[in-house]
Amino acid sequence: MLTKPSAVGEATLGGHRIFLVEDEALVLMLLEDILTDLGCTIVGPASRLAEALAIATDPTAAMDAAVLDVNIRGEAVFPVAEALAARGVPFAFATGYGAAGLPEQWRDRPVLPKPFDQADVARVIAHALAGTGSV
Repeated sequence: MLTKPSAVGEATLGGHRIFLVEDEALVLMLLEDILTDLGCTIVGPASRLAEALAIATDPTAAMDAAVLDVNIRGEAVFPVAEALAARGVPFAFATGYGAAGLPEQWRDRPVLPKPFDQADVARVIAHALAGTGSV
């Protein structure tokens, strides 16, 4: 069930470009719908690690933040996280394992829990954009 996020979360996200890395089609469609409803523009999306890395390292790919599924077709998304961190692009990890399932160096990043709803997406991306770390 989708729930409406707070007005602050919604206002914070409107107009932002969000890069999506997700290999599950249904999860990707849900994220796209939620972010579009929140007024965001989708960058990508990427469903393969090589594709995600190409977008993350492309200096012409404009993005304000990213949501990275931790496991992309059996490959860890961390090279993409490193590329985004090098560019100064904030991001959140999407995972069902929480921050404890991340390597120590990434545990300070926001985590979008799976399963999620609209309020979760708005809250986590707002935290990523604000640079406030894990939620």
